[in-house]
Formats: sequence, C-alpha cells, structure tokens
Amino acid sequence: MREQKRLSKWLYWFILGVAIIAVYKLLDNLGPITNFLNGLLNILMPFVMGLLIAYLFYIPCRAVERKYKKVKFLSKRARGLSIVTVYIIAILIVVLALTFVIPNIVKSIADFVANFGDYYNSTLEKIQNLPEDSIWKSDAIMGIIQNLSQIDLKEYLNIEKLMQYAQGAISAVSGIFNIFVSFIVSVYLLAERRQILQFLKRLAGAIFPKGTYEMVSRYFNKSNEVFFKYISGQVLDAIIVGILTSVAMSILGVKYAILLGFTIGLFNLIPYFGAIIAVIIAIIVTLFTGGLGQAILMAIVVIILQQIDANIINPKIIGNSLSISPLLVIFAVTVGGAYFGVLGMFLSVPVGTVIKLLIEEYIEYKEKKEIL
Repeated sequence: MREQKRLSKWLYWFILGVAIIAVYKLLDNLGPITNFLNGLLNILMPFVMGLLIAYLFYIPCRAVERKYKKVKFLSKRARGLSIVTVYIIAILIVVLALTFVIPNIVKSIADFVANFGDYYNSTLEKIQNLPEDSIWKSDAIMGIIQNLSQIDLKEYLNIEKLMQYAQGAISAVSGIFNIFVSFIVSVYLLAERRQILQFLKRLAGAIFPKGTYEMVSRYFNKSNEVFFKYISGQVLDAIIVGILTSVAMSILGVKYAILLGFTIGLFNLIPYFGAIIAVIIAIIVTLFTGGLGQAILMAIVVIILQQIDANIINPKIIGNSLSISPLLVIFAVTVGGAYFGVLGMFLSVPVGTVIKLLIEEYIEYKEKKEIL
C-alpha cells in the first residue's frame, strides 16, 4: 500500500514536470505555432465565411421553404427553390447597395469632411447672434463647440486612406476564389443541413453518455434558436430602420439623409447605446448642415421611428425569445463592449440570454431536488 502511494506521488510529480516543460516549449515556440494557426485560419476562411452566410440565411430560407411546400407541384423541390430565391434576393440587394447606396455614402462623407469648416463657422456665427442669456451660449456648450473646432476630420476620415484600407482588407481576407468557395459552401450547408445535423447528433451520441448527450443537445438547440433569431432579426431590423430613417430624413430635406440613415441602422445593431449614439451623431451633423430647427424636427421624427421600432417592428421580427430585463441588457452590452469591442456589444445580448436560461434551469433543478 505504501509503495503504491509512493509510486503515485512520483508519477504525479513526473506528469507535472512534463506539463511544465511542455508549456515552456509551447511558449518558447509561440511564433511558429502562431504562424501555423494563421496559415490554417487563412485556408479555412472560405469555409468559416460560408458557415456564417449559411447561418444568416437559414431563417429566411426556412420561411421561404415553408411557403413553397404549400404549393403542391413545388413541394418536392421546396428546399432548392428556397435557397435559389433567397440568394437571388441577397445578390440583388448587394448589387443595389453597391450601385446606389455605397457610392452615395462615400460621396456624403467626402463632402461633409471637405465642408466641415464652413458648417462650423456658420453654426458658430448663428450662436453668437443669439441673446446672451441663451442656453446655447452656456459655458458647457461653448466648450463643446471649441473642442469640435480642434478636430481634424480629414485626418480621421481620409477617403483615399479608407478606400485603401478597405481594398487591402478585401484582398487580404478574401479574393475572388475565396468568395466563390464561401458561396458554394454556404449553398451546400443550407441544402444538406438536415444530413449534417443528423451526422453531428450521431457523433455526439457516440462520444458522450446518454444523459450528457441529451443535456448538451437540449442546451445546444436552445442556444442555437436564440442566436438564430437574434442575429438574423437584428440584421433585418437594422436594414428596415435604416431605410425608414433615410426616407424620413429625405422627406424633411436633411442633408446626407442616406448616410445618417445608414449610420442609425448600423448602430441600431447595438441595443440601447447604439440608437442613442446614432441619434446624437445625426443631430450634431444636421445642426451643422441644416440649422437648429431642422435638427430638432429630425430628432423628433427619428425618436418616434425608434419608438415604433422598439415597440412594434423589433418584437415582431425577433419575438419574445429574448425577453430579458433592460438592466441585464445594459449590463451585458457594457461587459461585452469592454472586453470584446463592437462585436462583443452585438453578441452580448444573446450570450446573456443563454446564460440566463442556464442559470434559471439550474435553479429549477436544485429546487426540485430539494422538494424530492
């Protein structure tokens, strides 16, 4: 018995020593390992992008497939037709964006940067002509205006540099071949999703014990449903909000309406904070370009649209699957943004929802166990 304990002790120290050496060697050769992982990631990037595209298109494909299945002579080919339909719509949207929206946004940014000095001087002149007791002449607002005058937008928003960065990123991340492979991978993933899921379930069933497999499967399905609804719903909601806001601003005669509408739609992906930041940016830009009256009118219209989105459009798209308290949403967005940046702010809500579900189920399990 004593010999076995001594042997176990020496075996423990031996394994610990090997582990320390392995970690040291790993850190010592981190450069080659990092290069290998970067190379592997570049090779797998088309498949990762294909998976993301398939993930985003799954819900619209599923909805269109259900429509086709109701038509008798199309029911057998419903899946293939749904994929073709969704991809044609997506390609048309991309073509329209590249033809009309993106050039307009780039032109608006260039025009705003070039004329920012004139807008600033005109706004300052109007404020100086106001009565001395006006709130716009308070020390706080005058300090903000003074700080704005020191910002060199041409340094931060150099269109030529932005285009160079964008072109460099596109060429580095994906060439024509990678885009083509990603497209094909996403089509196959959507077309054969049932077979792929069945294979993964069989594999998980073979690896894990029955109880563990059932628990993992249940949590995976719930998490997947939350992420599916949230990501696809938020993207669709952002597009709708961007279009509605752009149209409303165009009717009001707001300059750079498409740019501001696109900005509000994009920032709308981030709960609470995004809408507030986007509206403030839109008010400041409109204040410079259209004056105080137009800025106030635009702010009222945008806030009304935001309320319609928050209370009608967004719940209709996403549903009640993410019904968590505003306090938890704000906490999740704050933590996600602090540690993972913009992506963390976007994904923090579904992650927080999944964690909330897990905690609630754990509490219910413990309560039932205590009762029994």
